[in-house]
Amino acid sequence: MAGAGVREFKRRIRSVASTQQITKAMKMVAAAKLRRAQESAEASRPYTQTLQDTLARLAAVSFDVKHPLLEKREEVRKVGYIVVTADRGLCGAFNTNIIRATSEAIEADERNVDHGIIAVGRKGRDFFRKREKIDAEFINLGDNISYADAREVGQYIMNAYENKEVDEVYLVYGKFINVLRQIPTITKILPLDPPKKEEATEERNVDYIYEPSADDILLTLLPKYIGSQVYNALLESKASEHGARMTAMGNATENASEIINSLTLEMNKVRQAAITDEILDIVGGAEALNKGGK
Repeated sequence: MAGAGVREFKRRIRSVASTQQITKAMKMVAAAKLRRAQESAEASRPYTQTLQDTLARLAAVSFDVKHPLLEKREEVRKVGYIVVTADRGLCGAFNTNIIRATSEAIEADERNVDHGIIAVGRKGRDFFRKREKIDAEFINLGDNISYADAREVGQYIMNAYENKEVDEVYLVYGKFINVLRQIPTITKILPLDPPKKEEATEERNVDYIYEPSADDILLTLLPKYIGSQVYNALLESKASEHGARMTAMGNATENASEIINSLTLEMNKVRQAAITDEILDIVGGAEALNKGGK
C-alpha cells in the first residue's frame, strides 16, 4: 500500500512539473512578444497625441464646420461599444476586467437606449453573444496589429454612425501602464468633440497659414483621427494582454514549484513511514523467532 502511495505522489509530481514547463515557456514567449508590443504602443502615442493637438488647433480657427462625424444627435437611441479583448485566455484577469468595465458602463447608463457590441477579440465576442446584441465582430487579428485592421474597425463604426445605426460610440480597451498594471479605459470617440478654442493652449494659438483652408484640413483629418484612436487602442490592448499573460504564467510557474515542494515533502513522509513500518515488522519478527528458540 505504501509503495502505491509513493507511486501516486510521483505521478502527480511529474504531472505538475510538466505543467510548470509549459507555463514557464509561455511566460518566456509572452515576455518576448510584450517587448515588441510595448514598443509599438509607445511609438503610436506621440502620433495620436500630435494628431489630437492638430485637430485642436484647427478647431480653434474653424467655425461652423459641418461633418457627419461632428453631428450630435438630439435623441440617442442606440449606443455602441467597441470592446477590445484577447482571442485567447491564460492572461489573468485581463479579459474579465475589460468585460466588467463594459457591463458596468451599460448598467450605469440610465437612458432608455439600446446597446450594441462591436467585439474585437474572441473572448469579448463569446461573452456578449448571449447577453447583448453583437453588431459586428473582428477576431483573429494576431499579434502583429496593422493599421489596416484598425481602419477596418474604424470604417465600420463611421459608416454605422453616418447611417444613424448608432448615435454614440465608446471604445473599451486595456491601457498599458506596465507589466503589472493595465487599466480598463472607456473613451468616447463618436460623435467627435474636438477641443474648443478656449481649451487651446498658447502654443496652439500660433498664427499658422493653412493651405488648403483650415476647414478642409479638419474635415480630412477627422476620419484619420478615428482610425488612429482605434489603432492606438488595439496596440495598447495587445501590450496589456502580453503583460497580463506574462504575469499570470509567472505566478503559475511559482505556484507549480510550491505544489511540487509540498508533494515531495508528503511523499518523503509516506516513504519514511513505510520504511519505519517495515523495520518494525522485521524487528518484531526477529523478537518472535528469539522467543520461540528459547
